[in-house]
Amino acid sequence: MRLASKQAVRRLIAWTFAIALVTAHTIAAPAEDFEATAYSNHGVTASGEPTRRGTAAADPSVLPLGTRVRVTGAGRYSGEYVVRDTGREVDGHTIDIFVPDERAAKRFGRRQVKVEVVRWGDGSATSGRR
Repeated sequence: MRLASKQAVRRLIAWTFAIALVTAHTIAAPAEDFEATAYSNHGVTASGEPTRRGTAAADPSVLPLGTRVRVTGAGRYSGEYVVRDTGREVDGHTIDIFVPDERAAKRFGRRQVKVEVVRWGDGSATSGRR
């Protein structure tokens, strides 16, 4: 039996490390409690994209830009969102979901919801684009 060369061992370690990083970055997290609000401001998000259905704002230290989340407990607004925005009022475990109609956003009020990370974003403005 022949021992592997140092170069082969280094290559194997590098590949293993790369796979571990990708896996850790894409593993979904269990659902957590968040306070949800809704906003209807039409404009450009922190990621540089226009607001649209499926857009959410979050504290980037909790949910980085580009993170895809599944929101439950938000009634008809439950579903998947991509964090494309941040906000002055969005701090900690708070998520602000975009609702195109101002009256509907006001009716939404504040709700306790569950937020599950489907895929982590990398925090960059282009993260989460399809």
